[in-house]
Amino acid sequence: MLRRLTFLREDFLLLNHVGTQTIKTRRLILRRFDECDLNSMFSNWASDDKVQSDYGEPVYSTIEEAKGLLEKYISSYEKCETYRWAVILKDNGECIGQAAYFIVDTHNQFCEIEYCIGQKYQNQGYITEAVKAIVDFGFQNVHFNRIQVSHRHVNIPSRRVIEKCGFIYEGTLRNFFNHLGEFHDRLYYSILREEWKKMSARA
Repeated sequence: MLRRLTFLREDFLLLNHVGTQTIKTRRLILRRFDECDLNSMFSNWASDDKVQSDYGEPVYSTIEEAKGLLEKYISSYEKCETYRWAVILKDNGECIGQAAYFIVDTHNQFCEIEYCIGQKYQNQGYITEAVKAIVDFGFQNVHFNRIQVSHRHVNIPSRRVIEKCGFIYEGTLRNFFNHLGEFHDRLYYSILREEWKKMSARA
């Protein structure tokens, strides 16, 4: 048991877990979820059938259901290895989506990103702006060696976001998802630390 605990401590030191920190971009504020986000997250995306279907998450049909989700997000910040951002529009303070490292592997020094955005805010570059920011944050602040992301083969808008952010296609897990009785492929992409450094130097 002592040897196992020693390994865990050593693994934890491989990354600089700082938890969800506020990030500001040109048009957005990425920050921890707060109780004040309930109404806008519910109306903009959590209750939207299409958004949640594309995201692969359940629809929250009532404000009370959405409140339970929000409370879950807020309580998760007690762990410093939790990284989940409310995507806030600077212009009006609306929570228009979210982005997260929904997988964090400290020993292997990688994370996997997920994201969603409300329909009326799509195709305006907001989620691309958010994803680029949390990729930079992951390499600069947490010191990941690899950041990966995936999408279902039918989710073409998500693929465009991934490509705009500079991720490199790695491969496809065929018939990975059973989505409402239909099998969907899962396409994987990644950026390695050295690749990100080169991209940053060119920017």
